[in-house]
Amino acid sequence: MTNLYLVRHGETDWNRARRIQGSTDIPLNDTGRAQAATTGALLARREWDAIISSPLSRAYETASIIARETGLAAPTTRDTLVERGYGAAEGLDHREVDTRFPDGEEVPGRESRDEVMERVVPALLSIAAEHPGENVIVVSHGGVIRAVLSAIEPDNAHGTITNGSIHSVRIADGSLELIAFDDPIDELSLACGTDDIEQQNALESRDAVSSAGA
Repeated sequence: MTNLYLVRHGETDWNRARRIQGSTDIPLNDTGRAQAATTGALLARREWDAIISSPLSRAYETASIIARETGLAAPTTRDTLVERGYGAAEGLDHREVDTRFPDGEEVPGRESRDEVMERVVPALLSIAAEHPGENVIVVSHGGVIRAVLSAIEPDNAHGTITNGSIHSVRIADGSLELIAFDDPIDELSLACGTDDIEQQNALESRDAVSSAGA
């Protein structure tokens, strides 16, 4: 059994402006660095065996700050943990998305949530296989974490995924399950968060509406 703590990276200027980032490499801002330090201090209450990150700079810097706070070695990276690709919508805010892609019009180059699940879930299973019985911090992105939660419990809307928040998953016998969100680390991490991924990302909010109506 392996425990993975999925951490969303700290805030960026595009998060603050509610622009869709996706695979565009936008760095942390000062708020994001402070969030990463706060999350790292919370995680330092426990013992960890490794930290693994998306290669995008906002995630890698978040992971590096957490590694410093927890006493871990520098994070390693996995390309499969990169944020969901949003194609032609990257860089757009809510208003611009509604103007260019009205009424749910297909966005060229956008990665579907199912496609995200197909690359990320095997990546997490691989990490668990490499770290049996260990506790591992995985720093990634809101769209990725939302896809993982949807894969585990497709009928559950789940809670918010704010910058710096922590979402814990247990992997046993090749399957993923959520660890109860009454963990004090998880609760306290929300206090350092900003907006939810669905508030910051117009396409994620559309997906949430579509799922609710399904």
